[in-house]
Amino acid sequence: MAAFDAIPVVDLGQRDVARAIGAACRDVGFFYAAGHGVDGRLLRDVLAAAHRFFDLPQGAKEAVRGRHRGYIPSRGEATDPLAPPDLKEAFDVGLVLDAPEDTPGFERMTSPNRWPGLPGFREPVEAYFDAMLGLSRRLFAMFAGALGLPERHFDAELTHPIAQLRLLRYPVARAGEAGPGIGAHCDYECFTILAQDGVGGLEVQNTAGAWVAAPPLEDTFVVNVGEMLQRWSNDAFRATPHRVGAVAGAPRFSIPFFFATNYDTDIACLPTCTTPSNPPRYPPVAAGRYLEDRLREIYG
Repeated sequence: MAAFDAIPVVDLGQRDVARAIGAACRDVGFFYAAGHGVDGRLLRDVLAAAHRFFDLPQGAKEAVRGRHRGYIPSRGEATDPLAPPDLKEAFDVGLVLDAPEDTPGFERMTSPNRWPGLPGFREPVEAYFDAMLGLSRRLFAMFAGALGLPERHFDAELTHPIAQLRLLRYPVARAGEAGPGIGAHCDYECFTILAQDGVGGLEVQNTAGAWVAAPPLEDTFVVNVGEMLQRWSNDAFRATPHRVGAVAGAPRFSIPFFFATNYDTDIACLPTCTTPSNPPRYPPVAAGRYLEDRLREIYG
């Protein structure tokens, strides 16, 4: 497989979108999604809300600190266990669902969101979350086509899905301060939809080990394959390592939306992704169990 040197752009409104997405996911694992149909005002509003939240006094942010929801301070996570902790702050919002206590991911599914007492903050965040849910379901239909499956193949697995939105601020690194903005990693869910501000800093690792810049492109999202979809596709689609280096010049804001399936979905090799000469490479695993195990490995 040739090493890529740029991230492809896919117009989600083009006629052969499944073919284009399939090529991007097989060769790179990342693509810019243009023609996505999300109102640009939603992104501007949620970025403005992120600025307002992270500008709050530290005590006000710590007041909504929680597990799976709410605030995480800078150096509160080490995404790459072999690197220093991340130089980023986060605010997490998740889809709140009803589930029995013995369900894998019970806390993550059922924990209430922790909203700060900041007027005009919750509304744009929830509106953007809903827009990302809709776009994610559209993308799953396109992934199905790219994998040779009926467009609605995954619908039954998306009734109560794993879905998390993160507002992120990467502060400017001080002289001599160690640590990446976020360490090298692959995402764990099926895919991620990322909105970036104009600062940039995202890098994607190609098969030769080189880091390729993924700068902001106007009116696009960055979409990348996660580990669950790589397993489901029997490695046909790639979960590609990526990172953000220490930020200089101005703080960087980004908004990733992580999306997978229902917690009880069986992630087992898809029928179109195996042949007698290419047997399944991974044992089946429930999506919720896989996510919990991966998060425990990284964060304890």
